[in-house]
Amino acid sequence: MQTDILNLDAGNAGTIELSDEVFGLEPRADILQRVVRWQLAKRQAGTHKTKGRSEVSYSTKKIYRQKGTGGARHGDRNVAQFRHGGTAKGPVVRSHAHDLPKKVRALGLKHALSAKVRENALIILEDAKLDAPKTRGLAEKLGKLGLDKALIIDGPEVDENFKRASQNLPGVQVMASVGANVYDILRLEKLVLTKAAVEALEARLK
Repeated sequence: MQTDILNLDAGNAGTIELSDEVFGLEPRADILQRVVRWQLAKRQAGTHKTKGRSEVSYSTKKIYRQKGTGGARHGDRNVAQFRHGGTAKGPVVRSHAHDLPKKVRALGLKHALSAKVRENALIILEDAKLDAPKTRGLAEKLGKLGLDKALIIDGPEVDENFKRASQNLPGVQVMASVGANVYDILRLEKLVLTKAAVEALEARLK
């Protein structure tokens, strides 16, 4: 499919041919859900922890005799039913990550890109470069493009001035093409790709 290329001043800079194999698929919610779930599970810290009966610092002495008290039988005070006792079957430190085939991950990225095309939320830029790292100047340029909440993906490397200028814009995220992922693409309203990013993504996903 063919689409227009814009420059940072919202002017026309020609056209580009997008691969139907990457940008022209019918988005499937189940594929996108699997990849997003895999991403979020992988980055979950998993550092939650409670102490079990064997880990709490308490006496192990039997608190009273087995029979003849008229109450329930107990051993020490480390058990869960007493205050300061250990937690029964509480959370432990672990990894929440699970496996997902590389083909499914790649397919999910294709479907995320195709979803933005279907929503008319994809903008192709000639490049993402600035002469100076000025946030106000970049905000004005993005305003001309109608970008409030957007993910901007550049080629293999991001222009340092552009990256520094974008850091104080709360709704804007900038990354290199190698960092392109399904969650961030779907999370923000607009997706902005430079020509270099389109070439890199097509080479990666074809």
